[in-house]
Order: sequence, then C-alpha cells, then structure tokens
Amino acid sequence: MQHRIIVLGAGYTGAIAAGRLARRLHRDDVSITLVNAEPDFVERVRMHQLAVGRSLRPRPFSEMFAGTGVELRLARVTGVDVDRGTVAVVEADGAAGELEYDTLVYALGSSWNDQGVPGAAEHAHEIASRPGALRLRERLARLDAGQSVVVVGGGLTGVEAATEIAGARPDLDVVLAARGGLGDWLSPAGRRHLRKVFGKLRVTVHEDTAVTGVEADRVATADGRSLPAAITVWTAGFAVHPVATATTLEVTGTGRIVVDGTMRSLSHPDVYAVGDAAMAMGPGDKPLRMSCASGIPTAWQAADAIAARLTGGKLPNVPLRYFNQCVSLGRGEGLIQYVTADDRAVRAVLTGRLAAVYKELVCKGAAWAVANPMTGLPSRRRRAVQEPARAGSAVRASA
Repeated sequence: MQHRIIVLGAGYTGAIAAGRLARRLHRDDVSITLVNAEPDFVERVRMHQLAVGRSLRPRPFSEMFAGTGVELRLARVTGVDVDRGTVAVVEADGAAGELEYDTLVYALGSSWNDQGVPGAAEHAHEIASRPGALRLRERLARLDAGQSVVVVGGGLTGVEAATEIAGARPDLDVVLAARGGLGDWLSPAGRRHLRKVFGKLRVTVHEDTAVTGVEADRVATADGRSLPAAITVWTAGFAVHPVATATTLEVTGTGRIVVDGTMRSLSHPDVYAVGDAAMAMGPGDKPLRMSCASGIPTAWQAADAIAARLTGGKLPNVPLRYFNQCVSLGRGEGLIQYVTADDRAVRAVLTGRLAAVYKELVCKGAAWAVANPMTGLPSRRRRAVQEPARAGSAVRASA
C-alpha cells in the first residue's frame, strides 16, 4: 500500500516541498497530494507590484506538476484531525470531503494581521494575498492626483509597498507610518540609502508612530494626530492560518506549530510544518522570521527528512541561516542588506540599480524553483522501506 503524503498549501514552501518529495521518492511507494484553494501559483513577494497595476506571469499548477506524480486537489482546508490523520476540505464545487494521510506537510502560511486595531479590518487594504492586492489595485486606479495613501507598518512589506506606490503614482501623497524608526533594523549605510530613496520619491515618513484607529478617510495615532488617508494600506504584521490552533498539535501562542530541526512536529511525528506556519529555530536559538527566505529552506529540510525516514536514509543536517535581506524600492532601486547567520545587519550593503537587479533575480529564482519541481539537482527517487500506510481509503466523501 502506498504511503500517503498530503501537503496543505501551495505557496512557495508547500509547492517546493511537494516537488522535492516527488523527486526524492518512488511514485510506486508514495502518493503525494497537494491541496490548495487556487489553481495557480501566487508570487506573494510581488503583491506590491500587482497592486500598482503590473502584470504577473500566470503559473498554473496543472502545468507545473504535470508528469511529476503530484496530484493537485483544488480545495479549501477547513480542519485537521491530527489524532485520526485526516484533513477536512471543501472542494472547488462546494462539496465537503475528508482526506486521510500517513504524513502531513502543513504549509498553510499566513495572512495579514489587523492586530485588533479598530477600523482596520473594515477600512484598510492588505497586500498579503492576491485578492487583497487586486482590490487595492482597483482602488488606486480610481484615486485622483493629490490624494493621500497611508501605509501602516515600517517593516519590509511596508517599505516595499510605499516605494512601489510612490514610484508608480508620483501624483499621490504617499505616507509611511512606522512604529519605530525608518529602517531601524538596517545598518547605518542601509538606513541612509533608504532615507535617500524615500526623499527622492517624496514619501513622507512618520516615525515612532503607532496607529490606533482606521477610518474611511483617515488614521488616528497614539499621540493624538489624525493623518488624512484616502486609502490605508495595512502592512503591520502577519498572522498564521488558524487551522493548527484548533488541533491538538503543540503550537505557540500565535498559532505556529512547534517543530524540531527537521521541521517535524514535537507533538505529532507524522506532521511536518514549513514556512510561516512553523516555529523553527535558527542560529543563536532564535526563531526564524516569517519570510520567503526562511520558508524555502524549511521546505527543503522537511522534504529531505520525510524522504530519509521513509527510505532509511540519512537525516538532513543543514543549518538554517540568513545571508541577506533583499528589499525592492520601486522598479529602479533596491537595497541588499547583508546579515549575520541570525539575521543581524552588518556594515555591508548593496544599493541602487544593481541591488534592484539582484532582488529581481532572487524573486525569479524562487518562482523558477516552484515552477520547475523536477529540474535542478539530479533526481534520486528511492524506494520506501519504512512506515507503511494506515489502512483505509485515501478519500471519504462526507454528507
């Protein structure tokens, strides 16, 4: 009987994990099912570009995984029973169903987090998803010259969103509200370049500014100010998918699944978590931050560990570490901040047009890895020798 592997979510981490498993394991011994609500891959790192009207290349999963042995199930995950080894789904046609697994790869990722700020959910736009970016795109297109756009959040997403909007719509008044200092995680050289670009793009920055409320035409701050905002873009954090919290998995207070160095759940050894969903530790015993830079290596680690355990091979022992932070600052500018293994900025930076090209190559490389799951390192499909599948049907329809 085949060992049933189900991968939940087909973002960068889920899609890469599914493809890598298909390369590592013999298809006679395993079945790999990739469950995702959308039929094509979403380049999440480009949502700020989509929001200002730029077109993104379609990448249908049906083409990407053709001939790989990975079965795509277009369905929305509504629950996981990790004690029974089942996943509850709603299919694209609205029918409810249940999938059984022997090994689960949980890669449902994260979405925007309004942090409970009054009015944010009702009035702010998000760019953590394609639907959100498309809604913002439509709203920006209707905005008249001189109107204001307030981007809330001074992290990587906020910086990229503010500069992208300002570059695409120089006729707008773009404002960034940052809880801390602008680029305060960067080196001095990185901060100087960031301020230079913001000045060139005429982006107004309100530093050390906490937003406490969002209305249809303004945002309120903790120090009593009111900032006009024809559009508010919320980039002040992410929250993981809530499904894991409703299970008996060991999770953190924010809902991330606690895993070991192979991305295996500490509480349920047949469950692996990757990407934003995982509480994985990096160098210095520091949690990996939610990012594509963290997520892809965790997908490699989990896939290789699953393959090793099924085939009796050697477990991976690749340190999860950082090398740089890549920031796009509109289409012609960029910033590459080099960092220590545990993600602390060092003096070295790359800036300007060359940095923009570097960032673009990184984005293209990540998308290429997803779109070409069977290309790259030599394929070594091995026969499974351990952990036979549970008895029972792989799919049971429910009423």
